[in-house]
Amino acid sequence: MALRRQRADAAVLVLGIETATPQVGVAIGGHEGIIASFHSTRDRRHAETLVPAIKFLCEQAQLQLSQIGLVAVDVGPGLFTGLRVGLATAKSIAHACRVPMIGVSSLDLTAFPARFSERLIVATVDARRGEIFYATYRRAPGGIQLMSPAAVGQPADVAAQLMALAQETLIVGDGAERYADVLGDVGGAEIGREGLRYPNAGALVELAHARALREEFVSPSEVGPVYLRAPDARINWQQRERS
Repeated sequence: MALRRQRADAAVLVLGIETATPQVGVAIGGHEGIIASFHSTRDRRHAETLVPAIKFLCEQAQLQLSQIGLVAVDVGPGLFTGLRVGLATAKSIAHACRVPMIGVSSLDLTAFPARFSERLIVATVDARRGEIFYATYRRAPGGIQLMSPAAVGQPADVAAQLMALAQETLIVGDGAERYADVLGDVGGAEIGREGLRYPNAGALVELAHARALREEFVSPSEVGPVYLRAPDARINWQQRERS
């Protein structure tokens, strides 16, 4: 597929799609900031919600999809079904518009709104099955810096790691909320709640736009999901085979 020629200028419009968690998020923006955004957590109906949300945003912003110069998507880790819906839709739009893509981690997007904190930031995503996806970050000029790679583990093990660090910590994300009784017992830790539960599509647009200016975009075929763990359907099938 021949991509539309992209220039590393501030005028590029970014469509951001976030479906790695129970939330469906869509945003459009560029150098002027976020033009329009939509977020919904109702019934986790990603497939039924996403495309109408994109259409609604374009109508409200008085834009055509043909004006989009880049498609950004949350690549996980997160919920398997949500990731599939978001990636498939993002790739379809990128192919149709002949524009490149940028994939951003759900943990980066969860940590980014907390970037003004002086504390160690721990971003979490509920991985189900008694586990969380997590990574640690520090405030850095212009945003955040990844301090430890994304991993999956049980909340008690994550709490033990944080206790060993003995640092002032801000823990954000729906994994932190679900296991607040465990993670909240870590000395010097605070559970961030208001506005810090799910990855934000506006943050996705902001981070992707900055990367687009550095020409860090790729073709749709180069964007794939980050799972960290086998999908639940595969795990359940393996358990049935063993039984």
